[in-house]
Amino acid sequence: MNQEIRVKAKMKVSIVGGSGYAGGELLRLLLQHPEVEVHQVTSERFAGKPVSLVHPNLRRQTDLKFCSSKELQKTDLLFLALPHMTLMNNFEKFKSFGERIIDLSADFRLKNPADYQAWYGITHPQPEMLNEFVYGIVELHREEMRKARYISSAGCNATAVILSLYPLFKNKLVDLTKPVVAEAKCGSSEGGSQASDDSHHPERSGCVRSYKPTGHRHIAEMIQELGHHINFSATSIEMVRGILATAHIFLKLGITELDVWKAYRKEYGAEPFIRMVKERAGIYRYPEPKLLSGTNFCDIGFAIDEKPVPSSSGEAGENRLVVMGAIDNLMKGAGGQAVHAMNVMCGFDEKAGLEFMGLHPI
Repeated sequence: MNQEIRVKAKMKVSIVGGSGYAGGELLRLLLQHPEVEVHQVTSERFAGKPVSLVHPNLRRQTDLKFCSSKELQKTDLLFLALPHMTLMNNFEKFKSFGERIIDLSADFRLKNPADYQAWYGITHPQPEMLNEFVYGIVELHREEMRKARYISSAGCNATAVILSLYPLFKNKLVDLTKPVVAEAKCGSSEGGSQASDDSHHPERSGCVRSYKPTGHRHIAEMIQELGHHINFSATSIEMVRGILATAHIFLKLGITELDVWKAYRKEYGAEPFIRMVKERAGIYRYPEPKLLSGTNFCDIGFAIDEKPVPSSSGEAGENRLVVMGAIDNLMKGAGGQAVHAMNVMCGFDEKAGLEFMGLHPI
């Protein structure tokens, strides 16, 4: 008896704005994803040309060509890697092409419309849609993503800082009467666009090419997700990929290193892409971003100040904690984060398409 063999159809996805760094990472990941088929990749500048012209790492890996957004067809899920303010001003148009949307811009990251005026200097044209988008850090919003139709990926610097500090705030270990200071050392790809008309430009994204000592727009996301103001600065260093965020916080008196460990294990013990890195011996005893190139991991380490300076009042020392978090800004801070969100949204294995382990030495 002949038995009919049924092959499970793959989900069709398209990328709008596929010629920039973030779009290229999305395409690289989705081409090897076991559950999806890439239907279209748009670029106004390179329409009609092979995607490998802009992304040479994809040579002989795909026959796809860029098309114009005017040729966009309806698909199961639409990724948007366009400059900020594009989706918010064209939401109804893009909504008609995707049953689900994952956006990599800042257009729907913030829940309070007033925050767009405060941090971006604009009046949001779709304020009623802000709460329809789930903020894109899976580790914080997994259950909401399972039921979501729209997801807004988090900013790369925000991702590094939020993931590094979230367990401490969630478990109320932080002395909120004292300032929290964080500084990110960033790779050059964070602010660049690969000479593309489709990708994120530093003026629009709030990312940096050199130095952003105050007023970084990703602070708004940190405040929203952590519930507390973060004094944040960003510096671009001689590195292409990667972010190393270093934060200084003060713990409540009486909080021990064991309490800190327990908080991180409680929140991240089962997370597939969070690793605690605090080694007694060996090389790279704390997080190192270059080891994460091409991976979706966030490595986190910490150290309690062993010799705190006594306060002027004569009370016990200040209990300072230094937390370090490292990611690949184009992966955990952009394309990888978006694919992880898609996996959760669509019920796929969370690690599908994201299992590259990184390289050493590098």
